[in-house]
Amino acid sequence: MGKEIERKYLVHGDEWRKLAKGVRYRQGYLSTVKERTVRVRTVDANGYLTIKGITVGATRKEFEYDIPAADAAVLLELCEQPLVEKVRYKIPFGGLTWEVDEFEGANQGLIVAECELSSEDQKIELPVWIGEEVSGDPRYFNSNLIAHPFSKW
Repeated sequence: MGKEIERKYLVHGDEWRKLAKGVRYRQGYLSTVKERTVRVRTVDANGYLTIKGITVGATRKEFEYDIPAADAAVLLELCEQPLVEKVRYKIPFGGLTWEVDEFEGANQGLIVAECELSSEDQKIELPVWIGEEVSGDPRYFNSNLIAHPFSKW
């Protein structure tokens, strides 16, 4: 069974920009009910379908599958709108890979970083550009940014 354990933080400053090149992501949701989300995503020329369960603490069930990019493009048209568009930067630090997401469109101005862990109590070293932790705040879930975009907070 797939499982995701992650922590999410706000990002401050621009120091992180020097550490990696960004990759464009487009994603949409076929289901955003809190018990399960079904996400379609394109990353460059690749397509993915992801099913996630409800978050308990910092953990949730997660299943991700490669799908043809052409299928992903058609499925994105069926998704709730607006799509979530962002540029992701993968930055190694402290033995982890930090994923910094700089949002565009209706969520422009929002920048968050997350790291996946092997256990909820794993000790982590925070980079200097990490700010407030927002792991438990549902406003920052990508699936919630559709109905409640950052630009309207």
